[in-house]
Amino acid sequence: MGTTTVPSTDVLTTRPVWLVSALAGLAAAIATELYGLAARTVGVAMEAGNIGASVSGPITIGMFAMGTAIAVFWGTILAVLLARYARRPARTYLWTTIALTAVSMAGPVLAGATAASTKLMLALAHILAAAIVIPIVTRRLSHAPGRVDRAL
Repeated sequence: MGTTTVPSTDVLTTRPVWLVSALAGLAAAIATELYGLAARTVGVAMEAGNIGASVSGPITIGMFAMGTAIAVFWGTILAVLLARYARRPARTYLWTTIALTAVSMAGPVLAGATAASTKLMLALAHILAAAIVIPIVTRRLSHAPGRVDRAL
């Protein structure tokens, strides 16, 4: 008696890691941009300075999406490399990206010449993007075979 394999219908398991990450990034970029527009609507100051700066500059429309796209670009490279070389790519990606998200909080928290409401809003934008991308890419990586060490 033979066995049959039923192909997976789960989109996350059938698409390349880079594509899943890019699509999750697109969703996160749209979400963070809408979040930024909503913050403008309720009157959050849209000016922030660099870390330790004494002057602030405008946060223009599109900056939330651009910042998200840049982070997702590097996160996609990380995900692809982990899918290829890590023993447990999903777990490694999850903990690495959580740590990187925590490190990314330094930007908003230490931004000079920036209102507290703006700092909070920017930190929440980081969390929003991470909350969209990390679970989706982690789920995709959970279906990656990971590296298997070969005995010599």
